[in-house]
Amino acid sequence: MLRLSRKADYALIALKHLARHGQTASLSAADIAACYGISTPLLAKVLQRLAKKGMVVARHGSSGGYTLARDPAAITALDVVEAIDGPMSITSCSTHRGECDHLTNCTIRDPLRRVNDTVLQVLTQVTLSQLADEEPASPVVGLRP
Repeated sequence: MLRLSRKADYALIALKHLARHGQTASLSAADIAACYGISTPLLAKVLQRLAKKGMVVARHGSSGGYTLARDPAAITALDVVEAIDGPMSITSCSTHRGECDHLTNCTIRDPLRRVNDTVLQVLTQVTLSQLADEEPASPVVGLRP
């Protein structure tokens, strides 16, 4: 199943939160985690990784926290996922590591490569600013008896 890791989910949530608060706001991992019911230590690790990848800036001290390091329009969903999980691939035959052992007999390699390329293209087209501009989903309306 094609699925983002929990850390990648948390990274997208945190970056969207930072984008909504502007590039001047400095927010702590604990503040962001509390808004979404996320484990603070896990979110802190995710934010540290994003800082190492140049997506956020960590400020220390009493008014410290995290801010976006770049314009949210310049950060794609793929950038975030790959910063956390590394290169994304839906199959082992379409990775950066090279060819698989079944290359000569494989009949699905090229179709799956096209699927992989399409997924990567879609994630490249979604920017953090687009995510931040989206309104929250409406609450589910209950059915009447």
